[in-house]
Amino acid sequence: MENELDKLSRMTPPNASDAARTRAMSLAMQAFDEQKEFSGAPQGSEKADRQSSITTRIWSAIMNKRLLAGSALATLLVVPAAGYLTIGMLRDRTIGLTDVPVLVEKEKEKAEDARLIRERDQKAGETDIAAGKPVDKRPVTTSEVKPEPKPADVDEAAKADQSLAGAPTATETETAPIVDGLVQESGRLNESSSLADTAARPMTVQPTGVLRNKMIAGEIQNESIIAQPPVLLPEESGDRFTSKDINPVKSVITDPVSTFSIDVDTASYAYARQSIMNGRLPEADSVRVEEMINYFPYDWKPPESADQAFKANITVMPTPWNANTQLMHIGIKGYEIQQQEQRPANLVFLIDVSGSMDEPNRLPLLKSAFRLLVNKLKPTDTVSIVVYAGNSGVVLEPTKVSDKAKILAAIDNLTPGGSTAGAEGIEAAYRLAERAFVKDGVNRIFLATDGDFNVGPSSDDDLKTMIESKRKTGIFLSVLGFGTGNYNDALMQTLAQNGNGVAAYIDTLAEAQKTLVQEATASLFPIAKDVKIQVEFNPDKIAEYRLIGYETRALKREDFNNDKIDAGEIGSGHRVTAIYEITPKGSPAVLNDDLRYADKTKQDAAAVDTKNAPGDELAFVKIRYKKPSEDKSNLITMPVNAADAKARVDDASPDVRFSVAVAAFGQKLKHEGQVSDYSWDNILKLGTDAKGSDPYGYRAEFLKMVELSKSLKGE
Repeated sequence: MENELDKLSRMTPPNASDAARTRAMSLAMQAFDEQKEFSGAPQGSEKADRQSSITTRIWSAIMNKRLLAGSALATLLVVPAAGYLTIGMLRDRTIGLTDVPVLVEKEKEKAEDARLIRERDQKAGETDIAAGKPVDKRPVTTSEVKPEPKPADVDEAAKADQSLAGAPTATETETAPIVDGLVQESGRLNESSSLADTAARPMTVQPTGVLRNKMIAGEIQNESIIAQPPVLLPEESGDRFTSKDINPVKSVITDPVSTFSIDVDTASYAYARQSIMNGRLPEADSVRVEEMINYFPYDWKPPESADQAFKANITVMPTPWNANTQLMHIGIKGYEIQQQEQRPANLVFLIDVSGSMDEPNRLPLLKSAFRLLVNKLKPTDTVSIVVYAGNSGVVLEPTKVSDKAKILAAIDNLTPGGSTAGAEGIEAAYRLAERAFVKDGVNRIFLATDGDFNVGPSSDDDLKTMIESKRKTGIFLSVLGFGTGNYNDALMQTLAQNGNGVAAYIDTLAEAQKTLVQEATASLFPIAKDVKIQVEFNPDKIAEYRLIGYETRALKREDFNNDKIDAGEIGSGHRVTAIYEITPKGSPAVLNDDLRYADKTKQDAAAVDTKNAPGDELAFVKIRYKKPSEDKSNLITMPVNAADAKARVDDASPDVRFSVAVAAFGQKLKHEGQVSDYSWDNILKLGTDAKGSDPYGYRAEFLKMVELSKSLKGE
């Protein structure tokens, strides 16, 4: 007998199989069900009552028997005891708001540990001692794993677990759509539900780990815990951006003319904000300084009538980050159409419902954003909805906004799933836009996506060509971006620019409110298209210049007078700002040496003839634009005089100074050398002093971003 025991002690115990674990769990659950009424004495105690701490037992005896009630001794003993018990209860608390992400992580760690153990068990040993069979060393694939048949009582226990945890059953999840991140109680959303109702619902998470076990044992009530989902911040986001070299400093002698297309997009600012608020600085390629400047509303003087599409406001002032240069600031304000002048709108919502959109800040936020836009439209406007994933499909035929409930119900019932066939969806959207086309009205497609056009019959160039051709028919395309991780900013910029539309990034419901409600007339109703700016600098006054931003909007000099060249669009009331840093002639900040053959270069390059220019002109600004229904451009010109230059930075208007602070911030994020010595604190002071009126809090939010950026840089 002793020899047998010695042999057993030297043997390696067999590894438990998944089937053995399943059988053990089944028996344990069955035993638990039989003992759940706690009949007889609990384990570990000779008495037939529950275990409790000594402090709990003393407190119970005092309160139940009323030994000290009404006496002075009660005050001396009960009050300190209550404090001690309170500390103990807090120490033994079940869970708090901050515990939720920790529990989630622990559950993930447990699952990972179990997976590693299974892999180790499969590789360990040459034979299965219990079964006497060779071990199969092949890696187990998902298709090979077949769960053991469960006894009826195990199935019932599993269903009870789901019920206790508040999770829907498999049948329920097949019919209950996810709307705004919450599982609905029925398979159909109530059509009378409103955005306010959705916003009022708290985001909840179901308890896991220790807390869930206590629920199953009946020790605590089944209550969901209000919490925000944890924010994941990968080191590399996977988002894609266009890489462009920053505009160089140019010599007026050799290159006196600067030409570019205007830009009213704001996506870059919103993307930078969500990055900074989530604890990381944005990628340099994601920063387009002109979009950051143009994000804010400025009080530029508007044109006096609709006959003049817009008016240019020009200011020359000292450069805050370089005492030896100046800034030439151009602020354009478009004519603002009154509500009675607004033309009817035919809108198509082209919505990405692919699997990548299944995140709280993607499809749920997208649906809330479009609800806001629908509520802004007039009853006579028309809305259609096309979705695309593995295939595209029409969710809503052209419908008048007077039937708002039908439109909102179609939006609410959208659910994610499948791959992304973006090109096919765009084609379907254009077909609907053509079917409901409004002559002399607004015909626009709103493409809402995370930018992941990874499947489809067409290449990016084919998409661009199609959008250009449809633009000529009067159907424009705007793009709304959502989410991070596979955000294709480069493609979205291309689509919006070639579709005569705007590109915006929606990271919060407040941003959706700004873009689609507060600035709805600017986004929907164009007053000018193919808007180009050309600035000619006087070499007698200016030695060098550089355009801040607009790298993706640069045009050739000859493109300015060519009406076949596409350019930007200005909507009703739009504000556009452009800033040049200019170096006066003779300034120590001049970077380029004088040319040895300057006179010959002037003649050969056909440089600017200044004989007819007034002596105090610094530059001459020209703007070309077309009215939305016309193909021939109009010209606006304006000289920039040295006499109008401000002597000090503080002499410029608050709006001008604030936009310059934003320009400095954008250049700082983009690592531009011109502002390397201009500190975050200087930017903060410039912006704070020029904050002015801030009804929506945009400027206060910007100042907070500057502070956070300084901290993230460790400066």
